[in-house]
Amino acid sequence: MDGPPGNDCCAICHGHFNIACQANCSHWFCGDCIMLVWHHGSVLQPCKCPLCRRQITLLVPGEASLRERNDPHVAEVLGKIERYNHLFGGNTSSLVQRMQDLPFLLRRLLREIMDPQRSLPVVIKARVYIAMVLSAVYIISPVDIIPEAMGDNLQEFWE
Repeated sequence: MDGPPGNDCCAICHGHFNIACQANCSHWFCGDCIMLVWHHGSVLQPCKCPLCRRQITLLVPGEASLRERNDPHVAEVLGKIERYNHLFGGNTSSLVQRMQDLPFLLRRLLREIMDPQRSLPVVIKARVYIAMVLSAVYIISPVDIIPEAMGDNLQEFWE
């Protein structure tokens, strides 16, 4: 099917479909609406379908949306959908791609930490990700903050 049924409406805004997208559970939503649902939820998890509560791991834009790709607003929404599909579509990504996605994820994570409605597990996730980023920076960095000679001295101390 190249578009939503003619008599159907978006389950989120209850209006006519604007940049219609079909989720992997076969429900249709406006592209803007489903992206708002995702941005309202967790940073690192796919959003759930508002109708059936299944995790949405793939969003497929309708044919009409793809034909309107020259419109700047449509192009922006389709770009967000492509990013969503890239993050949650199950495709493995390279280390370089993950490093390129890191600023986006850290911005979202910071936004979640600052939100008083979020719970404690988000803070724990943030600490884990910050530790991972700092570890990666330390490994990649040419500066040796903890010299290897210190390790030898500590080893002798413990013996």
